[in-house]
Amino acid sequence: MPDIEEITEDIIRREGGYVNDPDDPGGATNFGVTLGTMKRLGLDITGDGQINSKDVKALTKTQAAEIFKKQYFDAPKIGMLPAPLQPSVYDMYVNAGSNAVKILQRLLGEFEFETLADGAIGPNTARMAALTFAEAPDFLVDAYGIARRNYYYGLGDTRPNLRKFARRRDGGKGGWIKRAEEFISPKFHLSTADHMARVRNWA
Repeated sequence: MPDIEEITEDIIRREGGYVNDPDDPGGATNFGVTLGTMKRLGLDITGDGQINSKDVKALTKTQAAEIFKKQYFDAPKIGMLPAPLQPSVYDMYVNAGSNAVKILQRLLGEFEFETLADGAIGPNTARMAALTFAEAPDFLVDAYGIARRNYYYGLGDTRPNLRKFARRRDGGKGGWIKRAEEFISPKFHLSTADHMARVRNWA
């Protein structure tokens, strides 16, 4: 199993460098850290008394890694989950905040566990995840990855401006779908034809 440092490095690799896409809800982003996050944490890196895109651009990989570990792994208590599940939930938390945990909680509900999808990991969610993992370790990790993929497709269904993140211009799999499938066994990856069928109704 990779350690937290290795998982964090992989997340930064997936996120890439500085972007400021007007269709991205996160706004200006560098290494996956958004302007909103930097404002929330009070990170005036340039020291000019303002927190704006200049500070986002000035962010280093080391700073981004520390933010991820503290804010997106330690704070939401992802370490309470079964170790093989942690990389996917951690990666999703960076990408989608507490929705990452809500996806897991809804999935656990499908296993007939009573759970409130509140986006917070506590003893109950941790216990249910551990019980499910003990019964079907490989299945739970894949099921969560597939639920992530479905979440991204669902965003595309309801928010046309976000479709470009799930579908390339040529119709192939976009970054969101490829990202989810990094955590899914190859046998459960969608074929290009299946993916294109899934997004056929998108304009």
